[in-house]
Amino acid sequence: MSQPLISFKSISKVYGKGEAKTYALKGIDLEINEGEFVAIMGSSGSGKSTTMNIIGCLDTPTDGTFLFKGVDVGSLDRNQKALLRRNYLGFIFQGFNLLGRTTALENVELPLIYRGEKEAKRYEDSMKALVQVGLEKVATHTPAELSGGQQQRVAIARAIVTNPLVILADEPTGNLDSERSQEVMKLLQSFNKTQGITIIMVTHEHDMASYADRIIHFKDGLIEQESKGVE
Repeated sequence: MSQPLISFKSISKVYGKGEAKTYALKGIDLEINEGEFVAIMGSSGSGKSTTMNIIGCLDTPTDGTFLFKGVDVGSLDRNQKALLRRNYLGFIFQGFNLLGRTTALENVELPLIYRGEKEAKRYEDSMKALVQVGLEKVATHTPAELSGGQQQRVAIARAIVTNPLVILADEPTGNLDSERSQEVMKLLQSFNKTQGITIIMVTHEHDMASYADRIIHFKDGLIEQESKGVE
């Protein structure tokens, strides 16, 4: 059997010291295989966002081992972690995080600029990503000229433009109405099923979590239970 894509071994995360010490994660074990669609649920303070931040190399555990493709991420320096993010991960946020004065196309190009891709290649790949989310006709529009659902689809295009191994989606439907939410979830599900992109999504919404293959429920820094999606 192949090794998990992501593995947490007794991962703990502690914030503060003394009386202010808070345990965000309490020695959790977690495995996520390549090609899975995993939803992470739990109330505020349950540890789900901390888990997502550690997987995204935006935070580091206090104790335990985090393996990505069998590599101990704790042994990597800052530049190596930045390369891991750049080459393997795509990010989608609740607030879209688009640059307001730049076009949809230019927003999608950003990860490719960080990679040092040439202008012609950036344009080609970014337009392809916009086509995949159905927004090629608004490539020259700024975020202010787009609906919330369109803005989130631009953010999804930005996340997939580098052909990532993993997409980390933090409350991707949190600012959308139910119809736009369904559109976004069907897009994510499609990228998972047709391209094999591993999706890890934090959500409070049970109907959105149902699109996942597996739902992991956090409570008080621990994994309380796991269940299957129903879509």
